[in-house]
Amino acid sequence: MVPAVHVQRQDFDVADEIASLTAGRTDIGAVVTFSGVCRDEAGRLAALELEHYAGMAESEIERVVEEAGRRWPLDAVTVIHRYGRIVPGENIVLVVTAAAHRGAAFAAAEFLMDYLKTRAPFWKREHAADGTAGNWVEAAARDDEAAQRWQTKAGS
Repeated sequence: MVPAVHVQRQDFDVADEIASLTAGRTDIGAVVTFSGVCRDEAGRLAALELEHYAGMAESEIERVVEEAGRRWPLDAVTVIHRYGRIVPGENIVLVVTAAAHRGAAFAAAEFLMDYLKTRAPFWKREHAADGTAGNWVEAAARDDEAAQRWQTKAGS
């Protein structure tokens, strides 16, 4: 498996990342992508502020990508997670998984996103449209519940 993990301030282009991951590869039969985009929460949100520990965030994501590679027969993975101030409509995260067959690619993408939503070392703060800074955001209970399933499954 060929993994690529990037934690970056700058935006990314989903199509360019897919093209880069699959360039010259004839062994890949399935590519699954998930892109997370900042939403405005019905006009309430002006921006999200994402912070991380440089070095640690990349290492932890790489560790989980390696775990995904042990669970499913993946050919390539790209994970990009942004930090800094992100406004509604901008990209936050991208997960691209590639495998010979779709089942592995779908399952691995879900596994990686559940990890990123609940355990990745990022901190998220909301900035309201009225100019006030909100509280730091905790993972939603539904995200924690989704991630729990991977604790009992040995893979596909």
